[in-house]
Amino acid sequence: MSTLKIPVGEQDHTQGPTAAPCTLVEYGDYECPHCRAAEPTVKRVQRHFGDRLRFVFRNFPLTKIHWHAEPAAEAAEFAASQGKFWEMHHAIFENQDRLGLDLFEELATELQLDPVALRSAVENEAFADHIRSDFAGGVRSGVNGTPTFFINGERHNGPFDYDHLVKAIEATLKA
Repeated sequence: MSTLKIPVGEQDHTQGPTAAPCTLVEYGDYECPHCRAAEPTVKRVQRHFGDRLRFVFRNFPLTKIHWHAEPAAEAAEFAASQGKFWEMHHAIFENQDRLGLDLFEELATELQLDPVALRSAVENEAFADHIRSDFAGGVRSGVNGTPTFFINGERHNGPFDYDHLVKAIEATLKA
């Protein structure tokens, strides 16, 4: 079984208490339809476990098949630099069928971010180091597709529907 090689730290986008007894890490791609399908499931799992779960999202853009994945990650990281990662993260997935600079600028405006600065960040790959670091950590951890989940550092190799994730997390919490 694969293990998470890069521990969760300050560089990560997290939701939930740092001291939560369980941490769910997702390596995801904003253009991946499976990641889009997992988005509401993750939200539901978070509601189910409440303060017992910390969720982490890491970028794993599959750029050879998803042309918009890396620019979408750039847009999310730009929003993160302004304290609005999760808002942009959710909005990108909700609008996955419209990925591109026009959408990212529209979302920036909706989130009261500077759309011109966002365009510049995306075009200049201002957050490429962070995105590539996430990707490299995923590769080191055995990630080869998206979404890939880790529960308390152990790769979840089962389905990522609600029932399977809840069962796997509950087993981890009991251990």
